[in-house]
Amino acid sequence: MRIEGADILVVGMGKSGLAAIELLLEHGARPRATDRKGLDDLPAIAPRIRELCVPFAVQSPEVFEGVDSIVISPGVPADLAELEAARARGVSVIGELELAGAYLKGDIIGITGANGKTTTTALVGHILAHCGVPVQVGGNIGRPPAAMVAGSKPGQWNVLELSSFQLETIEKFRARVGVVINVTPDHLDRHHTFARYAAAKERLFENQGPDDVAILSADDATCMDYARRTKSRTLLFSLKGPVDKGAYLDDGKLYVDGGFLMDAAAIPMRGLHNVENTLTAVLAARETGAPLASIAAAAGTFPGVEHRIEFVRTVNGVSFYNDSKATNVDATQKAIDAFEGGLWLILGGKDKGSDYRTLRPSLAAKAHAVLLVGAASAKIADHLAGTLLLMDCGTIAEAVRIAYEKARPGDTVLLAPACASFDQFSGYEERGRVFKGLVSRLEEKA
Repeated sequence: MRIEGADILVVGMGKSGLAAIELLLEHGARPRATDRKGLDDLPAIAPRIRELCVPFAVQSPEVFEGVDSIVISPGVPADLAELEAARARGVSVIGELELAGAYLKGDIIGITGANGKTTTTALVGHILAHCGVPVQVGGNIGRPPAAMVAGSKPGQWNVLELSSFQLETIEKFRARVGVVINVTPDHLDRHHTFARYAAAKERLFENQGPDDVAILSADDATCMDYARRTKSRTLLFSLKGPVDKGAYLDDGKLYVDGGFLMDAAAIPMRGLHNVENTLTAVLAARETGAPLASIAAAAGTFPGVEHRIEFVRTVNGVSFYNDSKATNVDATQKAIDAFEGGLWLILGGKDKGSDYRTLRPSLAAKAHAVLLVGAASAKIADHLAGTLLLMDCGTIAEAVRIAYEKARPGDTVLLAPACASFDQFSGYEERGRVFKGLVSRLEEKA
């Protein structure tokens, strides 16, 4: 795609869209910007757009005409009617990740999966920094890839959390190390079918060659399908026992290529899924040349990430955990599995076409009640009817109040919503911080 001197439309004015505009300007393009919202409704972005003197128009069919190329932010559906019409006219449509990949210096570790990718990405960055390996971390976590270009340099590793939304629009983007942790149904409101969702994830490997590496779960059938098709060297990880080449858990211990690495008990994060994340991160970090002993030492000092089964505090004997990042059913299942019982579970938000019935057995065994919030409350109530006590709370503030009133010492209040947050919040981060603020005020009252 020609950049210098080209008229390029950037669609979607979040962090990724702004980063794309800045990168395009740096390389001589003439970008213009659009969003479904007007600039007055984009206070975090508007001042910079105006400072850069970039033309902006509210999204309409006319905005997509008269441009050489289009760059879309991850939140913009790739099958938008205006984009399909532009492709039919011969206009190139790429994502912000594809744009950034053309300019990033150094090798890339790309990490995706339905669940665990944020923790694994942050853990790989933590390990490499501890081992003295030059690294920067971003992607779907923190900085957009386009914003990482300025700080990239040869010999450095760029560790990127990658979503299916980012991967579905790549063309030449290539990760030196590609990681898929798991593939379970998610974002079906966007991808429509599980097959299309899984295909978007698999695009991580389509530009890899024999000198590149694919790290995949031996416990996941879709990942094993990827392994059979990929052209790159494959490493496996498993929670169920030995694998020929890769890392695995056996009798409470982690092994790499058959050699002992560390005790699972040395991992500070709660839950078996975090053992899986650690196995994955260890294999990715080893590909940079970091020594295994240093990798193990670093893994034992990683406390986890915000909004991922994050301990908030204990108030009058009741523990509160924030897993706002649990935006799908499988993530919520993993959160439930990390506790012995006594749960007051806060569920709900914006539905993504999920089936909540799969939670019924574990909720019946481990939870006192489910506290329903947000737009998906009615659907979740229908799917869980007859399983346990369901309490329609509407908001997280009301759910926290009722849970604290009903819970007894030794119980746990867990925010693990199994839904997106966009019905009531700007993102899972805001949702999690609101929850933590509410819990802090409980302690003040106590």
